[in-house]
Amino acid sequence: MASHPEIIAIGDIHGCAESNEALLNTLDDTYNNKPTYVFLGDYTDRGPDSRRVVEQLIEFDQNHECVFLTGNHDQMLLDAYEKGEWNLWLSNGGNTTLSNYDSSPGDFDLPEEHYEFFKNTVLYWETEDYFFVHGGISPDLTIQENLESKYERDQFIWQRDHVYARKNVWEKTVVFGHTPVKEPIVEPNMLGIDTGCVYKERGYGVLTAVALPETKFIQQESLDF
Repeated sequence: MASHPEIIAIGDIHGCAESNEALLNTLDDTYNNKPTYVFLGDYTDRGPDSRRVVEQLIEFDQNHECVFLTGNHDQMLLDAYEKGEWNLWLSNGGNTTLSNYDSSPGDFDLPEEHYEFFKNTVLYWETEDYFFVHGGISPDLTIQENLESKYERDQFIWQRDHVYARKNVWEKTVVFGHTPVKEPIVEPNMLGIDTGCVYKERGYGVLTAVALPETKFIQQESLDF
């Protein structure tokens, strides 16, 4: 019998459209209590069909309560599209996304609906018990202190220090992606669920969701490689 989670968080998709579709179908078939879906960012780059992933998420959002967080790859895409800052994005897999849009550096044919999707992503989302973020936050500061940091944006989308720290001083559980791991990270006040769907050739190759508050993992082996 399926549980009735309040929230389902989903890790980095990175253009893995087949895997994403399969996982979303599994979640829909398993949970009919309409939980809030929190996508942890990095929807594009490196995988085979970033455009289709964005289309899937826009469609999913029409019939589900969704929160879409900003990942570092999403911010790089926006910086390239809005400001012409191409180099960092292209050196981190942006060329695959451009190819999916039949585009090239300086001539990015991004549909308005897709641009609005990326522009409307948020750096973090929190509840009484959980703090959701793409990269992470400093383990040496409380969540509130992290929120007050002047380095907030870059830290939230790029941070990895917490993964290697032995302890943290957070007031609630931080749920994050960004750092690929072969098994989800389950530590005090910490859940990491980027299991490297796009990195199958490196021994990862799994797209992970976690149902909360029971901390039940739902995983989809990569179907894209």
